[in-house]
Amino acid sequence: MKTWLRRIALGVVALIVLAALAGAGFERLSRADAAQSFPAPGRLVDVGDGRRLQIDCRGAGSPVVVFESGLDTLGALSWSKVHDAVARTTRACAYSRAGIMWSDTASGPFDARRAAQDLHNALATAGEAPPFVMVGHSLGGPYLLNFTGQYGADVAGLVLVDASHPDQIARLHNAIGRDLASGAGLMKVGDSLAWSGAVRLLAPKGSFAPDHAPPRTVLAAGAWMPQSVHAAAREFGGLSQTLSVAGRNRRLGDRPLVVLTRTATAPPQALKAMGVSADEGRRLDAEWRAMQEDEATWSTHGRHQVVPGASHYIQFDQPRVVIAAVEEVVGQVRAKAAESAAVRLGLSPPPS
Repeated sequence: MKTWLRRIALGVVALIVLAALAGAGFERLSRADAAQSFPAPGRLVDVGDGRRLQIDCRGAGSPVVVFESGLDTLGALSWSKVHDAVARTTRACAYSRAGIMWSDTASGPFDARRAAQDLHNALATAGEAPPFVMVGHSLGGPYLLNFTGQYGADVAGLVLVDASHPDQIARLHNAIGRDLASGAGLMKVGDSLAWSGAVRLLAPKGSFAPDHAPPRTVLAAGAWMPQSVHAAAREFGGLSQTLSVAGRNRRLGDRPLVVLTRTATAPPQALKAMGVSADEGRRLDAEWRAMQEDEATWSTHGRHQVVPGASHYIQFDQPRVVIAAVEEVVGQVRAKAAESAAVRLGLSPPPS
């Protein structure tokens, strides 16, 4: 009897090993196919430490618009419905942070300041010169605050697209009296299983991209997600640090600023997944709106716009609104530069 039990146990172990090897082989082949089917748009540029970041710059003109994605695995593709339209007005660059999509992974623990240095180095290596108008979605907002804190002379204006607030963890906690479920555990599981092909096989098709994303964005996001989940998990682990650093950089002076805010509430299934009741959801939405209004006060030339019918991914739901906001800030930056040039040349009196 013991012999048979031993044989069964060995057989089960052998099946597990074979399944793991088959899954790993499937994942390697899938990653090779992703690289061939969805190559990096733009180019890969050196940012130091032997690493390269993907950056995609289009159009011509100044200021240069720089897009920063949120805490997801879309990278530069987060702006696929607005990038070309903005590039018809001025130079526009979208990029992917370290380890996301086509960009090389960074070694060591996550560092919010290093993320800003990476972007600065990528722009310099790519030959993109300031002034920059920075456009950030979700956690991309705090990333851009940190960039502005380190390279303030380069930043002429900003657009925040339903951006995270430096104080959001505490304020959302206070809104419902407890912390929200973070999803960190699920992300860690995805990170630990990405090598095995399980993430690619088990996740529903299209689940790696928001609603209203272009079909090719959906396909590319799914193809590259298992490669990107490790970097996303690292960024998730560094969330508190990112927000803390951003809180020290929220004063933006007189830079033109537009803050765009969603109006769509989370669907019941999303609230259930977070363990949040409908009433708590309403309180969270009200606090989010209050934080968005506060963001608009960070500049003496700030403006807050609520976007009807838009979810958190406003750039996919209402791309024309994002495009118009970017064009507005670009226009203000150009007007300010023209006024300063006229004053230097003695063609007009300085502003009072």
